[in-house]
Amino acid sequence: MSSGAKPVWDIPTRVFHWLIVCCLPLAWWSAAEQRFDLHQWTGYTVLVLVSSRIVWGFVGSRHSRFTDFVVGPARVRAYMRGRASSSAGHNPLGGWSVLSLLLLLLLQAVSGLFNSDDIFFSGPLYYWVDADFRDVMGAVHDTVFNILVGLVCLHLFAVLYHQLKLKEKLLQAMVRGSAAGRVGTEVPVAWGWALLIVILMGLALWWGLKQAPQPVLLTW
Repeated sequence: MSSGAKPVWDIPTRVFHWLIVCCLPLAWWSAAEQRFDLHQWTGYTVLVLVSSRIVWGFVGSRHSRFTDFVVGPARVRAYMRGRASSSAGHNPLGGWSVLSLLLLLLLQAVSGLFNSDDIFFSGPLYYWVDADFRDVMGAVHDTVFNILVGLVCLHLFAVLYHQLKLKEKLLQAMVRGSAAGRVGTEVPVAWGWALLIVILMGLALWWGLKQAPQPVLLTW
């Protein structure tokens, strides 16, 4: 990145991206190995990260905002017919892919709060709802994971296609902020605001979980 070049991806967006890259395989591995303590904390991390990224999508830097890359069907069709993307960030298809991933990650993390393995582990909101709702959340947690795997694979294929076939420096920009041909148009918002949002989201999650009812202990 040349000196003075404006990043297309600001620091909070890049940090979020790579933390999610780490969290997803960790969540899968911890569940497969029945490390439910680690799985639970990974879920909390994903929930805080995704909720913070959603807020950042409204108040963050230019190319991190949803208004910059989430467009209507007409512009998606135009892009698929060969028209260039109007954003230096995500193209129209990539924008909808990002939005879908965020919503699926949020649904996956929230549904996990109601889950239980019926033996050793119960989610923090397990006792807040009835059995029917828990069953629905369990089915959602399993189904959304499979959809996420498919969408992540599609995302990786698209990135590799643009990186290797079209010679677009997507990975370099997501590491350094910008790269040749991928430079931002505005000065990014100070990353301290993103840190404040993460802290507030973490405190909100902590407070919400503290309100959750605990299991009733039988006394004899």
